[in-house]
Amino acid sequence: MSDEKEIKDTEEVKEEAPVAENAPASEEAAKESECCDKDEKVSEQKCCGKDEKKTEKCEKGCKGGKKNARELEAELLKYKEAAEKAEAALKESEDKYLRILAEYDNYRKRTAKEKEGIYSDAYGDAITEILPVIDNLERAAVCTGDKVAEGVKMTLNQFKSTLEKLGVEEISANVGDDFDPTYHNAMMSVDNPDVKSGAIAMVLAKGYKKGDKVFRYAMVSVAN
Repeated sequence: MSDEKEIKDTEEVKEEAPVAENAPASEEAAKESECCDKDEKVSEQKCCGKDEKKTEKCEKGCKGGKKNARELEAELLKYKEAAEKAEAALKESEDKYLRILAEYDNYRKRTAKEKEGIYSDAYGDAITEILPVIDNLERAAVCTGDKVAEGVKMTLNQFKSTLEKLGVEEISANVGDDFDPTYHNAMMSVDNPDVKSGAIAMVLAKGYKKGDKVFRYAMVSVAN
């Protein structure tokens, strides 16, 4: 009996031994499991942290991109407005330049005409003062004797030759010619059956001109 009991005790010890041996293994497995869980949590935290940071960076990048796009649009609009203003200023300058050029051309023509007019006026004043002398010489040539009349005619011809050299010419005005208000000055109207109505009936004083400048209109009487 004692031998059988010893054998049973020995078997029980043998059966319990593996359990004792397996105990440290299960503890190690539990530790490993805890470590794995901790590592996974740490990894998840790290990953989540990284993802969150990336997301924040992306969001910041997107916001920055939108901001940059808005700034670029604003700058583009600003430059466009500046270009339009510059173009308008250029057009205004061109118009101003053309107006000044036109005004200067008109001024040049006007001053040239005024200069010519001043010269013609001064020239005309001098000729006008001479004309009465010619009138008297013509009257004297008709009324005086033969020799005196011949001398007067010679003087008169010299005057007329001088006027021709100066470019002065008589205005055509003869009895029977049509009255022309451009060159004739009607002093009176008379009845003359030999002359048609509105025509020159008598020349009272000759007229003189140079080109288009009239120094004195021909003074005439007009038939009724």
